[in-house]
Amino acid sequence: MTLIKSISGIRGTIGGAIGDNLTPLDLVKFVTSYTQWLTKANSDKKLKVIVGRDARISGEMASNIVIGTLMGCGIDVINIGLATTPTTELAVTGLGADGGIILTASHNPKQWNALKLLDNKGEFLNDKAGKEILKSAEKEDFVYCQVDDLGKVSTLSYDKEHIDSVLALSLVDVEAVKERKYKVVVDAINSVGAAVIPQLLEQMGVEVVLLNGEMNGEFAHNPEPLKENLTEICSVVKSEKADMGIVVDPDVDRLAFISEDGEMFGEEYTLVSVADYVLSNTPGNTVSNLSSTRALAEVTVKRGGKYNASAVGEVNVVSLMKATNAVIGGEGNGGIIYPESHYGRDSLVGVALMLTNLAKKGVKISELRETYPQFYMSKNKIELTPEIDVDDLLIKVKEIFKDERITDIDGVKIDFATEWVHLRKSNTEPIIRIYTESSTQEKAESLAELMIEKIKEICN
Repeated sequence: MTLIKSISGIRGTIGGAIGDNLTPLDLVKFVTSYTQWLTKANSDKKLKVIVGRDARISGEMASNIVIGTLMGCGIDVINIGLATTPTTELAVTGLGADGGIILTASHNPKQWNALKLLDNKGEFLNDKAGKEILKSAEKEDFVYCQVDDLGKVSTLSYDKEHIDSVLALSLVDVEAVKERKYKVVVDAINSVGAAVIPQLLEQMGVEVVLLNGEMNGEFAHNPEPLKENLTEICSVVKSEKADMGIVVDPDVDRLAFISEDGEMFGEEYTLVSVADYVLSNTPGNTVSNLSSTRALAEVTVKRGGKYNASAVGEVNVVSLMKATNAVIGGEGNGGIIYPESHYGRDSLVGVALMLTNLAKKGVKISELRETYPQFYMSKNKIELTPEIDVDDLLIKVKEIFKDERITDIDGVKIDFATEWVHLRKSNTEPIIRIYTESSTQEKAESLAELMIEKIKEICN
């Protein structure tokens, strides 16, 4: 597996040859380059960086290397240990640090890990900064500090501060939730969600049934929170007669709900439902990426706001949210970004807002789901031969559908009257990913099949 370097971080599988995976040498190289970027903007002071990690098996090894490298570069380290991605982001600003490093491969299986780099606002680096760091890493023109200038390490937890900040949000009503005496099943995938989600729920007066709560990185199932991976919690929600189920990925920036009947609420509808609650109290604009459900746009317009779509990637969503003064945004994969808290995907924020919404409305979560526009999504891909010019192929697709509304800031998205298709090329493989959405699952799949046929016609 080739090392993947993108706007989302530097990730790869652990073990194997240099250049094919994420090795200890890679960790040293990219962390050193990151410190050079930090020092360039802050050359007149001793720098401080937060380091947090999810519970995957390689985390301790990778964290030790990252911390040692930062020390060798003269950077003081605050090691918050096992921590969610949003906890680490909040710790950067809360502890007055100059940056942060998160060790997580998010929803990828246990053999993966990654470096995610933060600026002094606890936000992911923009494209320009990322490219500068990658270029520096390729040069390997590194100089480390003298022995008297080595960085120092302190260790603490930031979980309590994160939970307290969520409970203090203006649209979170702890007392309203306590009155409902909810019972909730949580699948923490044997990662860091086990430390914070139950604590948050218990402080809101919720009875918690915890599944896969050992923070040992031995993921109990494929860690991506999709229906086919969640048979256990769907069954337990029904057998426990719980009010809902909560599923997070290993670093707790993606959130999915299970309805009281054991059915998926729909990961795409995590953002839709939370956004609708926020918009009903604080009218304004919303943002999600091009591959997210159209339901958010419809809910936003209904509430009097304006919806905008960004290129895929959290940093792109955040950038457009700031530019349009969005009151809430995120990604359709269950990522909630609520600026009143911070500009990062945060499952704790999503859980607290959802429970408050349910408590105030006095409805079951399945009943809430029925109040939103009904759309269905299909996700496919087509493999191409290496000689195919993918960019040229996408230009030809645009020409075929030139009479439709087309967006090309990230691949090609074609908006039809009642459905859409989004084509994105892979940066690492000769494939095109095909996302479609329509009013029924059958129509979404038919649209995907149509696009695959069109692509095959162009290629032939």
